[in-house]
Amino acid sequence: METFPLPASAAIIQPYFFPYIGYFQLLYSVEKVVFYDDVNFIKRGWINRNRILMNQSDFIFTLPLKKASQNKQIQELEIADLKSFQKKFRQQLKFAYSKAPFYHEVSKMIESVLDTTYNNIADIAIESVLSVFAYLNIEIDWMKSSTEFDQTHGQEKADRLINISKQLDCDTYINPIGGKELYSKEYFKLSGIELGFVQTGNIEYKQFDHAFVPCLSIIDLLMFNDKDAASSLLIQFQIV
Repeated sequence: METFPLPASAAIIQPYFFPYIGYFQLLYSVEKVVFYDDVNFIKRGWINRNRILMNQSDFIFTLPLKKASQNKQIQELEIADLKSFQKKFRQQLKFAYSKAPFYHEVSKMIESVLDTTYNNIADIAIESVLSVFAYLNIEIDWMKSSTEFDQTHGQEKADRLINISKQLDCDTYINPIGGKELYSKEYFKLSGIELGFVQTGNIEYKQFDHAFVPCLSIIDLLMFNDKDAASSLLIQFQIV
């Protein structure tokens, strides 16, 4: 049985704002984390938005950005009117979760992220992830690609991931499960890097008294589970 974090392993991933549990499982599974903030922004992706539970269904919240463009790097995109978003998001969370068992504790954690001087999506997204780990009393070893691996910028996607892993002295690179369509284990192995993918287990928990709505932001999971239960759900994955 595998134990985590895997020795000499790395994850290199774009920073997402309060992402779903699979994202946290990926980071939990490795020794070293690189937030990939100097790659191009993807419109209608999950960098600045996610889903919460609203009226027994999923509801997308979006952190607005100034002149969002796929021609800009994630680190270059500024947040548009954080104060207005904070007020609106606070109201949405209250409407959605005020009767959830851990609403007050989780709301404080979210407020600490929003009450920030950060003005770009990369930094506030990273802060949202780190704050969740801190809330669960879990430490991660992390850095940003823009500050530590700028010299690798412009390399082909797989080659850059391989080279960053080598610079970290890691012989294993772990990717989200969606990368199985993009990256070849054989190609990585030729460069001396083992490639694995995080496959999330069957995550389900009680959400009020109706049918479970899956694949929501980590916010939802924390609203309905205490820290021990959330940590138990965090380890429900395997590397394939």
